[in-house]
Amino acid sequence: MSLLTGLTARRTRREAEYVEYVVARQGQLRRIAYAICGDWHQADDLLQVALTKLYVVWPQVRMNENPDAYVRQILVRTNIDEHRTRLRRPQTVELDEGMDATAPTGIGPEERSELFDALQGMPEMQRKVVVLRHWLGLDVQETADELGISTGTVKSHTSRGLEALRALLEQTT
Repeated sequence: MSLLTGLTARRTRREAEYVEYVVARQGQLRRIAYAICGDWHQADDLLQVALTKLYVVWPQVRMNENPDAYVRQILVRTNIDEHRTRLRRPQTVELDEGMDATAPTGIGPEERSELFDALQGMPEMQRKVVVLRHWLGLDVQETADELGISTGTVKSHTSRGLEALRALLEQTT
């Protein structure tokens, strides 16, 4: 086997592993992106950016890191960057028809819609912390690492965010 053939075979294997990962995780990653930004179109854009960045570093990530954590970090940081470069506009929340209404929270579509509406009424950083901590189940340190903030800030945003979320959910009932 020639050197060129060996390199081509390795590249093909890496690309196949990348495609397999994306196909398996795309739906969940899209829902995470939506939970972070609150808009399906923006979530699709965020996911596209994240998957493009993942493709570039796939050989390193698949060997040394957790790809899910890497993609979540890209999603959060890309969303933060977008907010820094444009003015905030009011957003409306729409439940995507293709979305699995019971995953991962185990609640029905109506309650889930109310939850997403309430999440969008929260301040941005509180929303991100609550999503990472309580929807994705990350611990305080993992959340701090993904958002680039201290653990104390994660704890205060979690406390305030849950309080705000409870108040917003009580308003809808």
